[in-house]
Amino acid sequence: MSKLFTPLTLAGVTFKNRIFVSPMCQYSSNDGLPTDWHLVHLGSRAVGGAALVMVEATSVSPEGMISPDDSGIWSDRHTEAFRPIARFIRENGSVPGIQIAHAGRKASTDAPWRGGEPLPPTARGWEPVAPSPFPFANGYSVPRELIAADLDAVEAQFADAARRAHAAGFQVLEIHMAHGYLLHEFLSPLSNRRNDAYGGSLENRLRFPLRVARAVRAVWPTEHPLFVRISATDWVEGGWDLCQSVALSARLKEIGVDLIDCSSGFVTPDAAIPFGPGFQTPFATAIRKETGLATGTVGYITDAVQAEQIIATGLADAVFLARQFLRDPYWPLHAARVLGVDTSWPVQYERAKK
Repeated sequence: MSKLFTPLTLAGVTFKNRIFVSPMCQYSSNDGLPTDWHLVHLGSRAVGGAALVMVEATSVSPEGMISPDDSGIWSDRHTEAFRPIARFIRENGSVPGIQIAHAGRKASTDAPWRGGEPLPPTARGWEPVAPSPFPFANGYSVPRELIAADLDAVEAQFADAARRAHAAGFQVLEIHMAHGYLLHEFLSPLSNRRNDAYGGSLENRLRFPLRVARAVRAVWPTEHPLFVRISATDWVEGGWDLCQSVALSARLKEIGVDLIDCSSGFVTPDAAIPFGPGFQTPFATAIRKETGLATGTVGYITDAVQAEQIIATGLADAVFLARQFLRDPYWPLHAARVLGVDTSWPVQYERAKK
C-alpha cells in the first residue's frame, strides 16, 4: 500500500494524503485582496486531489508585502475576500491553509515577470523595515531598523492576521520564518546585527520570532494545526544552520506548533545552494528525529515514486510541492495512478479516470 496516500492527523484536522500544495506567490492581488485568479488557481489544486491547499505568503500589513501585488490579510475586507476561496477548497475535499508573512527588508519589489527589482516610493514602492539597517543586496533600499514599539505592532499584526484567517475559514495556518523575510532576518546572524535583547546570541535572535509564534498560537484554535516554515540553513558559513534550526523547532514545539515546513536559504543573494531532487529533505528528517515534531519537505519533488519514498521511509511526514503543481494541478490524481492507488476523482471528471 502507498504511504503517500495514507491519512495524516495533526491537532484536530485529518489530511486525506501527504501531498500538500506549497504556498506560491502569484503577484495577482489588488490591494492585498485575492481575485478570481486565486479562486481558480487554488481551487484547481483542491479538485486535483491535494490534501492541503496553502495560500501564498499573505502579508500581515501593507508594508509587509513582497510586492504591491501580493496577498494580504490586514483588514476585514481581506477576510471576506478569502472566505469563498477557503470554502471552495474545503467543499472539494481539501484542507484550506494560509501562510502569513512579513517581507522585512525584501519588501517593495516588483513581480518577477517585470524584473523583480526593488521599487522606490515614487513607483508603487515604500520604505522597508528590518531588524538592522542593512539592505538585502546592492540596489535595495536601506531598511528602517525596527524599534520596540514596531516589534509590538508587528506581533499584534501577526495575531490579528491569524484571527482573520480563522474567520475566513482556513483550517491550517503557517507562519513564514524562512527565505530571508522578516522573522528569518531576526534568526540569522547575517541579517540581524542588533546589540539589544533581540540580537547577538542565539537566545536573543530567537526572541522575536518566538514572541510572534506565541501570540499566534494564543489566538489560533488548538484544534487547527499551526505550521512554521523555516529556512533550515542559510548555506553560508557563519549564518543560520541546521543545529540552530533544531533548537528553534524544539522551542516552537513547546509553544504548540504542529509541523515544521523545512525549506532553506535566501537571506543573502550570494549563497551557494545545491539545488537538486530532494535536496532539503535531510533537514526535515533531522528535525523530525531530534524534536519529535512532524515535518514537511519541499524542493524539487516532482516524481510520484520519489514522494512515496520520502514518506514510506520516514524522512518526512508530508511533501510540499510547488513548481510541480504549477505544471500539473492534478498531480495527486496522476501520482495515485502511478502508485496503483484507487483514489477518488471529482464526480465531474470520473468519466476520464480510466
